[in-house]
Amino acid sequence: MILITGAIGFVGRHVVETLVKQGRPVRILVSERNLLRPLPWGDDIQPEIVTGTIGSEEILFQAMAGVHTVIHLSSAQWWGRPRELERVELVGTRNLINVARAARVGRIIVLSQLGSTPSSAFSLLKIKGRFEELIRNSGLAYTLIRPGIVYGEDDSFINHIAMMLSLNPVFFLMPGQGEVILHPIYIDDLVLAIVRSLDSVDTVDRTLEIGGAEYVTFEDLIMTVMRVTHMRRFILPVPPYMMRFVTSVYSRFFRRSLITSQWLDILAASRTARIGNMYDYFGVHPRRFEDTLLTYLPKKRFFFRALRYVFRRRPRSI
Repeated sequence: MILITGAIGFVGRHVVETLVKQGRPVRILVSERNLLRPLPWGDDIQPEIVTGTIGSEEILFQAMAGVHTVIHLSSAQWWGRPRELERVELVGTRNLINVARAARVGRIIVLSQLGSTPSSAFSLLKIKGRFEELIRNSGLAYTLIRPGIVYGEDDSFINHIAMMLSLNPVFFLMPGQGEVILHPIYIDDLVLAIVRSLDSVDTVDRTLEIGGAEYVTFEDLIMTVMRVTHMRRFILPVPPYMMRFVTSVYSRFFRRSLITSQWLDILAASRTARIGNMYDYFGVHPRRFEDTLLTYLPKKRFFFRALRYVFRRRPRSI
């Protein structure tokens, strides 16, 4: 049995769908609140469901009965404030590790972020670095995957750039000069890496850094999104500290922000892995960035989607 936390998140929903279609036994941990909405799969995807969160050790004991592998994907990376990041990434993970050890779980597979380190000056990367230390010192066999920016049809990065472009017909505020180098990876490639790691002994007790088929600067990434969506805007560079101020003010008036402090943490410095790592570790040839965007991004309409997003209730931490 494979237990998946964060199963209805961006990465989690794709992992669940892939594993169930492969005929693997899958159990997911879902909060009561999330069960009030339709789950993001068709009727042919029926994983076993345990109701609760990683904040409850009692629920975790129920969820881990008979489990040999945990794929831990619960995260507040794209929406959580620092306190919520700590509760999900650190407190929740600590609970998970304690119960997994007691339940004699064989292995835990987790996602982190390129550039994560406990000594980072940026909240997201610092907390992710502490999260990685918890995993390495857990006493469990682990696989720790550090991907670049993960994008796909329902991601919280490329789609948010397109939403911001749709809301302002004249210009786009770009943090810094756009010189930061990113290493975007398509969601299907990342899911394939996670699934293949289940059967690969070579990935046990290792930290694996992966990315897509190419490196791209943030400015080039914005221009690519504009070109694919046919939303041409003037790019206006803004000092990062000013963007953080604008973001903090914006978040006081709207339930959700299209650009968060975590966004700016990721864009604070270049985050890349070696180009060939995806093939060396998992035998996967990653897809090219613009070619993949062309398969779905031009079909979307972002203006009303952006309005619905900013007024929607924020998720709860755990």
